Amino acid sequence: MTVYTRQDPRLGAFSLRALDPVADAALLHRWVTHPKAVFWQMTDADPAAVTAEYQRIAAHPHHDAYLGLWRGTPTFLAERYDPAHVELVGRYDARPGDVGMHFLCAPTDTPVAGFTQAVITTVLAWLFADPAVRRVVVEPDVRNTAVHALNAAVGFTVVGPVALPGKTALLSTCTRERFRAATGHPEGPAA
Repeated sequence: MTVYTRQDPRLGAFSLRALDPVADAALLHRWVTHPKAVFWQMTDADPAAVTAEYQRIAAHPHHDAYLGLWRGTPTFLAERYDPAHVELVGRYDARPGDVGMHFLCAPTDTPVAGFTQAVITTVLAWLFADPAVRRVVVEPDVRNTAVHALNAAVGFTVVGPVALPGKTALLSTCTRERFRAATGHPEGPAA
């Protein structure tokens, strides 16, 4: 079932649906174990481990995973979590209305210019469509310079490094106002 749709002015239709940890397992395994997904920290996972991880997320009361589609084809993964209960517990100044986010674009041999920025814009527009969300929080690996540039392009502000299991993260936040200023996107229901 589709939970969000967005029409990108250049690349067309993007949508998100709830992830099925079993039915989507083979697809997810290909994505998260690809060398380009090194920062996802699952490159050595076998199919059973990937399925188990997404079953754990599905069962968690403060963490959800979604499959992203571009023009009807699965092309990205998005996770939404409550950073006061998952990932960042006690490691940052949590505020009411904070939501954490992860996203991963599927590996491809035929990259499309602007695709990853359209994906992150879609994910943020979806998160900000919830009026309770005031700020999106991310914690990418400090070495992931490509995602830092994308985050800046859509309005994230760097808070600083934070030690997390398996990585040093660059904690960053994006308010609704900064997202709107950076992208011109009118957050809210599907555009």
